[in-house]
Amino acid sequence: MKPAAVEPIRKNVVVNAPIERAFALFVERFDAIKPREHNLLRAPIAQTVFEPRVGGHIYDVATDGSRCEWSRVLAYEPPTRIVFSWDIGPTWQLETDPGRCSEVEVRFVAEDADRTRVELEHRHLERHGDGWPSVASGVGGDAGWPRYLERYLDIVTREVTR
Repeated sequence: MKPAAVEPIRKNVVVNAPIERAFALFVERFDAIKPREHNLLRAPIAQTVFEPRVGGHIYDVATDGSRCEWSRVLAYEPPTRIVFSWDIGPTWQLETDPGRCSEVEVRFVAEDADRTRVELEHRHLERHGDGWPSVASGVGGDAGWPRYLERYLDIVTREVTR
């Protein structure tokens, strides 16, 4: 039996940057957006890499050289849209079955020439099975997507006002 659909987690932020710059900074600076303590590796994270293409991955590289691919890039449409998988299960371990992974869509909408609304939607949480509430509270809580977007806003503010 297919689980009932769960309401997506939705977060947004408006940044003072043209849409092209807002999009580029999200991808190019994802290493600074993702908190280092969000780590599935045994060693500390040295770098988070966002491969900017469909079929690419988002992955962490640890200080010992180990690597953790925790996301697949499903759509890459500069400067308006990115979709990537969330391959992390309810127990905060990697999930290898794509049918048990949720998705994150990030849309960039120009409000005017120098302002962009960034809309993040984390959907298909029910795919995580009975543990989906744990995923939802983790990504929707203050330390989840709100923190990522706060860090992103700080980066845009610093980078665009240079």
